[in-house]
Order: sequence, then structure tokens, then C-alpha cells
Amino acid sequence: MSTTDFQLARKNMVEYQIRCCKVLDTDVLDLIESMPRENFVPEHVRSVAYMEGHVPLPCNQEMLSPLQEANILQALNLQGHERVLEIGTGTGFLTTMLAMQTDEVISCEIHASLAQQGKENIDNHGANNAKVLEINAMDADTVAAHNDLQEPFDAIVLTAAVQKIPAHLEALLKDGGQIMAFIGSNPVLSLIHRRKVGTAWQQTGVFETLLQDMEGSTQTREFIF
Repeated sequence: MSTTDFQLARKNMVEYQIRCCKVLDTDVLDLIESMPRENFVPEHVRSVAYMEGHVPLPCNQEMLSPLQEANILQALNLQGHERVLEIGTGTGFLTTMLAMQTDEVISCEIHASLAQQGKENIDNHGANNAKVLEINAMDADTVAAHNDLQEPFDAIVLTAAVQKIPAHLEALLKDGGQIMAFIGSNPVLSLIHRRKVGTAWQQTGVFETLLQDMEGSTQTREFIF
């Protein structure tokens, strides 16, 4: 596909996959339409970079769908001053968009090859306020020992499914901060927006969806035969 083909695919994605599904924030739509998503996917699957589905990535991972990414950005409604923690860098596409809307992004990736690819993609797109850590952020002891994860965050984004948000990640959130997470077990999975208000939480379900499970979690899995 040519550059023009990708630009047309990007425009069609915004119009027919995102805007029509109640993502109407103009800043979010403009950001997504400006981002060359094809540069963040493996070359052999670039032709499907703009499909409404999960593009396969190395290490048996997958990219969030365009609609999932758009809903995360719209729900967060970032103002530019925030410090954001992302769990699951992938190839850095959402990381880069978060960095373009915030002051600082710390992104954690468990797979070394993806962490490296994410760093390169983020650097190539000029997001010098985003840092990728090659760690398992689902492990409380690992997080507690890392210098970059000692100060609280304004927002946290988990980019794979969990049955419950780990307490050690919730503890990293400032009062008034917000978390976006895919919670549940397939095929019953919801993108949830949670805001911390003192010792209480305000929670809103954004939409139901499908997504693979988060790696590195120590939570007990339920097997169905």
C-alpha cells in the first residue's frame, strides 16, 4: 500500500469505525487521524493496520483495536499536565498518543523485543516524554523496587484484560486520578473507567469488548472444561 492508501485508510477508520461509535472528541479524532498506525505494526501485517480488530504482534501479543484506543483517550480526557503509567507497551502506538496529550508517560513492557521495538517507534515519532521500562509491572515487588515507579500518577492504563486491578497499581494513583482497564473474563469483558476520590472509587463502564489476558499476573485463573 502507498502512503496515500494508508492516509485514506486512516481517514475511513476515523469516520466509519470510531466516530460512528460515539467517539466524538475532536482532539482525539484529530490525533488518531494524524498518527501513521502502519508504522507501529510488523511489516507483513501493515495492510490490516486500520482494520477494526486486533493486529497480531510478536511474542503472541496483539494491538488494541482502533475503537479501544479511541475510547481510552476520550474517557481519560487528558489536559496536558498529567503523569501517566501504561501497563503493556506493545509497539508503542497508544504510548505515543498518550505522550502527545500529557507531560510524561512511563510504559511497562514484559517482553524484551517489544520493549525495544516500542522504544524505537516512540523515538521515531518524537515522543521524548515517554519512557519504556522492560519489567513485569503486574508483580508488586518489581514495581516497588523500581525508581521510576515511586511517584504517584494522574492516570494508569492497562492494555490487556485483568479479572481485577492489582492493589499495588491502584496505590500508585493520585487522589482524583483515573484508571482505564479491561476487566473480566472473555467473552464477558468491559473497558472500565475508574476515578479515585479519597478512599472511594467512581466507576463507569465504557463498552463491552474482547481482549487477551494480561501476562505476568499472579491472580488465580479459573479454568472451564
